[in-house]
Amino acid sequence: MIVIHSLKGGGAERVAVNLAADWVARDCRVTLVTQTGTATDAYALHAGVRRVALGTAGDAGGRLGGLCANLRRVRRLRRLVRRERPDILLGMMTTSSILAVIAARGLRCRVIATEHTHPPSQDLSPIWLRLRRWAYPRAAAVVALTKGTAAWIESNVPGSRVAVIPNAVRWPLESGAPVLDVPNRAGRHRLLAVGRLHPQKGFDLLIRAFAALAEYFPDWDLVILGEGGERDILRSQIHAAGLADRISLPGRAGNVGQWYEASDLYVLSSRVEGLSNTLLESMASGLAVVAFDCETGPREVVRDGIDGVLVRPAEDWEALAAHLSELMSHPARRAAYARRAVDVRDRFSTARVMAMWHHVFVGDRDERPESAGGEG
Repeated sequence: MIVIHSLKGGGAERVAVNLAADWVARDCRVTLVTQTGTATDAYALHAGVRRVALGTAGDAGGRLGGLCANLRRVRRLRRLVRRERPDILLGMMTTSSILAVIAARGLRCRVIATEHTHPPSQDLSPIWLRLRRWAYPRAAAVVALTKGTAAWIESNVPGSRVAVIPNAVRWPLESGAPVLDVPNRAGRHRLLAVGRLHPQKGFDLLIRAFAALAEYFPDWDLVILGEGGERDILRSQIHAAGLADRISLPGRAGNVGQWYEASDLYVLSSRVEGLSNTLLESMASGLAVVAFDCETGPREVVRDGIDGVLVRPAEDWEALAAHLSELMSHPARRAAYARRAVDVRDRFSTARVMAMWHHVFVGDRDERPESAGGEG
């Protein structure tokens, strides 16, 4: 049983859908539980996955209202767990993981918590921070996407049983809605970025970097695929730079694989990352990459100087511009990096990643924590 707030667009949401499909393919009975209904879903579930919507989404307002809302979420989830009796209860992201540990207290299932972003970058209230310190040591395991996040959990949430399992890159890439037509390049070059239009993704830094290069590379355009609350701010920045004809924000693309194939270079400008799905996908598609070496994530995917470039220091748009310029002006180097980039298909293959999950699922049942064993 996988517990996640919603299936709106996002990396963790897509991972949840992919994991559910992979476990169904391995003859597991899988239920995916959300607080929201299906109206906001951005990803389609495998036909063999049972979907349960708790109907507990929404901001109750105020501290007391929030407490009551979370108690209601725990009660409904616990009732479902008691009825369905899953072997594994998997929380996707921090708050869902905490709620899963509380809801399964004393029931016979292994509870696994997951962190999909680097915890220092999260904006959690003091109560959620305290609950995480209480809950994670009571989970059978806490899964982190990167070694950096695992080290943070071990230092800041003592007693947690931490495992590192990266996201898998599913190859060939699947296509879905919405389908955005890929414009013909007409002999021009395309620099591509993909992600939520959110400050963490650093697209404001990317636009500044590209603006500094635009006059020197008149045959290059920048495309940023994605949706989010920063759209108007980024559009204003693009217009202020006089680059509305060179930088585009087409929206979220379900056929992102076609955009990778029709691009010349991929850029990841994130201030913070968990483990970037788009970075894996772009490399699997045969693109050289330039990525900020933020605290966690890219350095565990990109082999600097072999299949891409890590930009240091992170958030330095001038350094980003310099490294982009280097690859934009050297097509042979881009091609060499691209040839090696496809190694991620093996390094982060579904088979390898699912074997890691199996190891965590089996675990050491003799060391099951109190919260995951015994009838309540």
